[in-house]
Amino acid sequence: MHYRNREVVQVAGQAYDCDVLVIGGGIVGLSTAYAISRAAPGTRVTLLEKEPGPARHQTGRNSGVIHSGIYYRPGSLKARYAVRGAAEMVKFCTEYGIPHAVTGKLIVATARDELPRLHALAQRGRENGITVRELGAAQMAEYEPEVDGLAALHVGTTGICDFAAVARRLAEESGAEIRYGARVVRVDRRPDRGVAVLTAAGDVVRGRILVNCAGLHCDGIARLTGDEPGARIVPFRGEYYELARPELVRGLVYPVPDPAFPFLGVHLTRGIDGGVHVGPNAVPALAREGYDWHTVRPRELGATLAWPGSWQLARRHWRYGGGELRRSLSRAAFARAVRRLLPAVREEDLVPAAAGVRAQAVLRDGTLVDDFLIQQTPRAVHVLNAPSPAATASLPIGREVARRALAALAAAGGR
Repeated sequence: MHYRNREVVQVAGQAYDCDVLVIGGGIVGLSTAYAISRAAPGTRVTLLEKEPGPARHQTGRNSGVIHSGIYYRPGSLKARYAVRGAAEMVKFCTEYGIPHAVTGKLIVATARDELPRLHALAQRGRENGITVRELGAAQMAEYEPEVDGLAALHVGTTGICDFAAVARRLAEESGAEIRYGARVVRVDRRPDRGVAVLTAAGDVVRGRILVNCAGLHCDGIARLTGDEPGARIVPFRGEYYELARPELVRGLVYPVPDPAFPFLGVHLTRGIDGGVHVGPNAVPALAREGYDWHTVRPRELGATLAWPGSWQLARRHWRYGGGELRRSLSRAAFARAVRRLLPAVREEDLVPAAAGVRAQAVLRDGTLVDDFLIQQTPRAVHVLNAPSPAATASLPIGREVARRALAALAAAGGR
């Protein structure tokens, strides 16, 4: 193969480098490689990751919560995979000695207008097969003495773990050839001859089937492949603080979420290391990997602003977004939001911590894609929306993506 006239050209008769070529070394890409090796031993898998190691973005920059699946629409992929994935993640961590704990969590109503939503959430949880206990204020205090609220739900299957450590173990166990520092700049997909990928370093990798698990860049990879994803990733930064007085919180405490928005609101999470994270909020990021207000990439920002769905989304949710921006720019405003749950918190208790960016797919009409989105096209499988709870659900997601990739491989005359 060689690079010529802005195309990756495949030389007839040259052997494939692999059967399945995976782009993206986050937990979903690694779970996919891991699942392929278990479902079809001997299948050659190559994984390309642009960073020098795994789990450098969404996987390694979240609150580390193993979600129960209570929030998600019954029957949706999120609901099914999160419930199944939570149990499997605990089992995986136990098997490989990865730090984790099943802590349970409280979802707390702090105002009367939240009580019907809290009750509806309990019903949704039960429909998803989750054991939920409804608590009054006095019972809630038995779990979290410093938390204030009118009522709460206790969800016993919620836990915490080190997802970056999970990703590293998946990489070790996957059996894949993993190439770090391999940023994909061009894709040549030909239904009769497979897929060839050019990296920024000038390397060309040929595979029979392409699997796109590129997270924050998945829509761009889909377009490089010649597929129109029908949605664009609009990045939202989630900013966190560390609680200087972690003794105020015993476990995990969440507000009742706004049903009109896919974010769960500012919550308190005691991590594996014993510290308590506070956050995240949700503000527009000025780059796909914009972890602070100073990181601006004009081309990426321009692409976000050029997508009609971005403007429709802003028009629909400007009031919610204004509150999130205020909390981003003012620690005092952030502290006021936290005090709804934890009255003892003072502004000086909030110590800035590392931020994360959520890869949220948005349709042309401004609708936020609410479920996991996996698209299959000739010789390619694209994972186009896999924000939280994707880390929790990564093992069943990986099996589903692997199933599709192996079916495409068989149809193409591969293994």
